Amino acid sequence: MKTLDESSVVVAADHTTSAEVDGESVILDLDGGVYYGLNSSGSRIWKKLQEKKTIEELIDEITKEYDVGRSECEDDILSLVQDLRENNLINIVDAQKIK
Repeated sequence: MKTLDESSVVVAADHTTSAEVDGESVILDLDGGVYYGLNSSGSRIWKKLQEKKTIEELIDEITKEYDVGRSECEDDILSLVQDLRENNLINIVDAQKIK
């Protein structure tokens, strides 16, 4: 499995659907039938993952929206993205294919 870093391009998997409930997101893996819940900040990141983004773009956008330092934001996003990846909810896209 490829290591995630700021240049990794990520996008929500096609086999997922989500709904927002009271500012939080519930994601359903249509293939696996598993529900996954996100708090409000995780929900914001999930919304951004509906389009292909690099982790660096996510970090830049979230640090502008929230009062959080870049290093803490990077750690939190990498942790969330890794968890989403382990749960098969996102895809890592070859950066060469999106240019």
